[in-house]
Amino acid sequence: MKYPTLRNYINGQFIASKSTRSLQVISPIDGTRLTEVPMCTADDLNDAVEAARTAFHKWSKTPIKERVQVFFRYKFLLEKHLQELATICSEENGKTISEAVAEIEKCIELTEFACSLPQIITGEVLEVSKGIECRTEHVPLGVVASIVPFNFPSMVPNWTIPNAIALGNCMIMKPSEKVPISCGRIAELLKEAGLPDGVFNIVHGDVEIVEAICDHPGIEAVSFVGSTKVAKIVYQRATKSYKRCLALGGAKNHLMVMPDAIPGMTAQNVAASMSGCAGQRCMAASAMIGVGNVDNIIDKICDEARKIIPGENLGAVISQESKERIEKYITEAEQQGAKILVDGRGVKVNGKEKGTYVGPTVIDFVKPDMAVATEEIFGPVISIMRTNTVDEALAIENANPYGNAASVFTQNGGVARYIIERASAGMVGVNVGVPVPREPFSFGGWNESKFGVGDITGKSSIEFWTKLKKSTIKWNPEAGVNWMS
Repeated sequence: MKYPTLRNYINGQFIASKSTRSLQVISPIDGTRLTEVPMCTADDLNDAVEAARTAFHKWSKTPIKERVQVFFRYKFLLEKHLQELATICSEENGKTISEAVAEIEKCIELTEFACSLPQIITGEVLEVSKGIECRTEHVPLGVVASIVPFNFPSMVPNWTIPNAIALGNCMIMKPSEKVPISCGRIAELLKEAGLPDGVFNIVHGDVEIVEAICDHPGIEAVSFVGSTKVAKIVYQRATKSYKRCLALGGAKNHLMVMPDAIPGMTAQNVAASMSGCAGQRCMAASAMIGVGNVDNIIDKICDEARKIIPGENLGAVISQESKERIEKYITEAEQQGAKILVDGRGVKVNGKEKGTYVGPTVIDFVKPDMAVATEEIFGPVISIMRTNTVDEALAIENANPYGNAASVFTQNGGVARYIIERASAGMVGVNVGVPVPREPFSFGGWNESKFGVGDITGKSSIEFWTKLKKSTIKWNPEAGVNWMS
């Protein structure tokens, strides 16, 4: 194995799990065995929660301007170790080095926002009557948990770590068992940055530990990122235990392309959106709707797709199982009458024959009821549907159960505004293939792409990670008693 067997991180130390079960971690790039990860039990979680609860008493009382000093130093360490972190991310996830570098750069941006929190959560105070003031302040919840997916081993953990901890909470992190190495390195950097022991903890595992997190009475809130199917289960189970829960699910993002779209720019954006991170991101474009005659743009999309080479500027998908599932979608669409313009099935990369690669795939003349048009494929595949009008395109977009993202490519401002107002998605782009908001704007979809209130990043996350305390204070005993006092 390239890396030592993984351990949990509890109270500032890496310690062996009490479980005897483990899984091998295999690099999708070339099939290399990277490490083994323990499949922990509720006993391991109990130890982590106890450490976090003990640390919370002092950490929550530390002024926020002191807490964020840890994250100023953590940001510097992310920058210092950027290439190392990117290499780990690439090895365990399969994405290209350039994509992994971009992921760490996003972690840096997320940390920068956390450093600004003292200026954002100043609270409010108002003299509501003579000598009487009302005041609000944000108070940390306690011990919180974050359950993260395989597609962004560093970025999604950093969606939650800086904000939740800077706001005074202590955290239990459950990494994906498919990509568990990055989180351990994050723990080391947080400790080097001065984070007190017990404030951040890692417990590895699979469904058993997820269920234990949802059920544990010592955990106040749970965030989750993954498939919609599992997001629903986590949300229902966590809220049944009277926890706060924000569970982000899957997506089926639609790009609506108008005849007046700039062909070259549109083609580059569409191809990059559908193939970036091998299509394994909830903001990937997986469905395109051509409105009217856009054949010239589709031709250019195919040209751009053919420039994307597996093993060079296209990473691997996470596993052999994922590769087979993605290729099955393509074959099924072909059998149902769709036309494969660029075919990514059966890819082998020289020197990486054990890698799990799917080439960029463009499918035209897809019907709205086909599986490739309705289900999240999570691979470098785009399905093209055709309509005659904008309203027909919007009807297809609105009918899909998800609501993460939608985009329109056009040079007509009126059409762009029309679609922004009517698309059933939490994040909308105009001439942008991946409309992810930048900090301090928050990330979060609608419909079956998100369960719970608020968003997971940006200003909106403050409401999820804190509770609001309201104080009414009277300093004038000589004043008479009235309905305000």
